[in-house]
Amino acid sequence: MSGRKSLWRRVLRLALLGVLAGVLLSVLLVALLRFVDPWSSGFMFQARVNSWFDGDDRPFVLRQDWRDYAQISPQLGLAVVASEDQMFPAHWGFDFRQIKVALDEAEQGRRQRGASTISQQVARNVFLWNGGGWLRKGAEAWFTLLIETLWPKQRILEIYLNIAEFGPGIYGAEAAAQTFFHKSAAQLSRGEAARLAAVLPSPRRMRAGQPSAYVMRRQGQIERQMAALGGTRWLAAQLAR
Repeated sequence: MSGRKSLWRRVLRLALLGVLAGVLLSVLLVALLRFVDPWSSGFMFQARVNSWFDGDDRPFVLRQDWRDYAQISPQLGLAVVASEDQMFPAHWGFDFRQIKVALDEAEQGRRQRGASTISQQVARNVFLWNGGGWLRKGAEAWFTLLIETLWPKQRILEIYLNIAEFGPGIYGAEAAAQTFFHKSAAQLSRGEAARLAAVLPSPRRMRAGQPSAYVMRRQGQIERQMAALGGTRWLAAQLAR
């Protein structure tokens, strides 16, 4: 009996050490990425792996060209905040008001809206994988807290603008601007930025290059929201706090 107890103690000790090592490693990784640009993301890796088994004979092409925040039109940063997460400058990674709205709509059987903040999307896209489950949700919450603690808001938005998927295999502002508008991300107009933001909820179904009537309506809504927030000066002031 004592031998069995000793075995369980060793197993428990090893498990605790494993958890502590994982926590420490995640903290160090997030701290490093405050200063080092990620060369890829979990979602990009998953897309590449999925292409090996999708039965499509055409070669998978992934386009991404990193650009620092100052090299991206401020209109795009404002557009994604207006469309995806208007409380981004103020919250600590979670918008509990939107989470409550989403839960209420789910209980009423209505179409569920996304309640993920920009910070949550960065945590999920960079460090994790697409899918559900409590393990992934718990890891997402943990990484969200880490990046909100260790990164300034501008860094979070910069990484988001470089890893967001704007079309099949098209990741980041520069690749999207070149693909759809034949210009650099720094040259995006307000309307072009709003159109890119409009396709973010479903970039493989909605097209920025050949926008549907819905995408064009959504673009107009986002442009009005951008103006209502106070424009790019408002966002710059919020990020500088």
